[in-house]
Amino acid sequence: MDVMPLLLLVAGSAAVAAAARRTPAPAPLLLVAVGLLVSYIPGVPSYTLDPHVVLPLLLPPLLYTSASDSSYLDLRAQLRPVALLSVGYVLFATLVVGWAAYLIVPGLPLPAALVLGAVVAPPDAVAATAVARRVGLPSRITTILQGESLLNDATAITAYKVALGAAVGEGATWGGGIGEFALAAVGGVGIGLVLMAPLHWLRTHLTEPLLQNTLSLLIPFVAYGVAEQAHASGVLAVVVVALYLGHRAWEVDFATRLQEEAVWKMVAFVLESAVFALIGLQLPIVLKRLGEYEGTSAAWYAVAVFLVVVVARFVWVYPATFLPRLLSARIREREQDPTWRGAMVTSWAGMRGVVSLAIAFSIPPTMADGPRNLILFLTFTTVIGTLVVQGVTLPPLIRLLKFPGRDRQAETLAEANAQAQASRAADARLDELLEDERNALPPPLADRLRMVLERRRNAVWERLGQVNPVTGESVDDTYRRLSRAMISAEREVFVRLRDHRYIDDEMLRALLRRLDLEEAAAFREVA
Repeated sequence: MDVMPLLLLVAGSAAVAAAARRTPAPAPLLLVAVGLLVSYIPGVPSYTLDPHVVLPLLLPPLLYTSASDSSYLDLRAQLRPVALLSVGYVLFATLVVGWAAYLIVPGLPLPAALVLGAVVAPPDAVAATAVARRVGLPSRITTILQGESLLNDATAITAYKVALGAAVGEGATWGGGIGEFALAAVGGVGIGLVLMAPLHWLRTHLTEPLLQNTLSLLIPFVAYGVAEQAHASGVLAVVVVALYLGHRAWEVDFATRLQEEAVWKMVAFVLESAVFALIGLQLPIVLKRLGEYEGTSAAWYAVAVFLVVVVARFVWVYPATFLPRLLSARIREREQDPTWRGAMVTSWAGMRGVVSLAIAFSIPPTMADGPRNLILFLTFTTVIGTLVVQGVTLPPLIRLLKFPGRDRQAETLAEANAQAQASRAADARLDELLEDERNALPPPLADRLRMVLERRRNAVWERLGQVNPVTGESVDDTYRRLSRAMISAEREVFVRLRDHRYIDDEMLRALLRRLDLEEAAAFREVA
């Protein structure tokens, strides 16, 4: 097996993603653009997007990291709009896009057109998360978009299977499809519920951070694989497990959390970068398979389908946002008022991604070559169109709509109050422990514990203070800078002692790790 193409893909996509951080261009868009250009360089390997790799190997970790970073409580609070988008909108888009393609493309059978509709229906989890993180959307809209993108793949894959069965003559019905979706959804959620407690127990009872993080890397594949073996939704199983583990992450050992955060940041960065680069690299493969639909007619079909996809989301989102409130007093009482600006951003943030392409590549040869190749081409152009058009214009649209920014003062005040309550509880617990003679400490050490506690309590309040009139720094910025300077001085001494053979490398690593943890603690205190 030649691993060089894989290494080139990972290294190249990581380099482009890193460069994107220094430019105003969103990383997903730049990766896709570079992938398109590189795909025509002579000698570049052919990167065929294999659905047997993307769905079971790339999708679970991407879903897991996105879901574990999401808020279970926020998602539960927005469950109704999330369900309307992840289930209702996907089915609506499947029917609307499928029917439009059937009318637009001469000779395209309706079942094949519905396959196309199901394939391009779900906005992509990776694209939604990447854009939301970059543009800083309001928390409610971000929760809705992330929740939709986490759950909609299950709906789309089920709709695709039903439409595909009809397209290849297997006699699938929409009634049977509804039953299949219900079974997949209930089964996926059920398997997630069954797995989450034992997996969390293992995470909290393994004593080695390396073993705990190895388990963390295996969890999404275990949840996905078990569910798929049971013919349930692996997507929902991964999401349920990840939401639970993320919600209970505070019960895991601190060393595990530190390592796990770093590991998953690296995994997400590499996979997201490779996924968007892969999308761009598919262009020669897609064009090669276009066949009888080449020429201006194919371009017209691509533009028409893209426009239908974009318009259909507006047609669904605005009524789904405002009609339930008009019809239900309970919804008006329980949920905050939506705004037309929020509905506008939700409608426009419908980027498609690698999942749609992976599903399209999985269409079996039993479907006629013409419709199969056309579906692949239209899927590719829709993915590229949404990433380019919507991905580029979403940040300026958000700026134009002038969403109210986050109230940093109120957030800092809430954090300070929370820290004050926690500090009082810790102070009382320390007094209680020190009364026991088994916990006797010399006064200087006891005072050190109280000083650490006091520093943690005061650090948040200090953010509300004035900036330094000479440097323009806030108090916490100055504290962080001085702390790092002191730690840097210590680090240089340790290295010099190692170089003079006063201490060995093993001792140096132990001392540097202690300084690293102190620096991380100083950064987190004021970050």
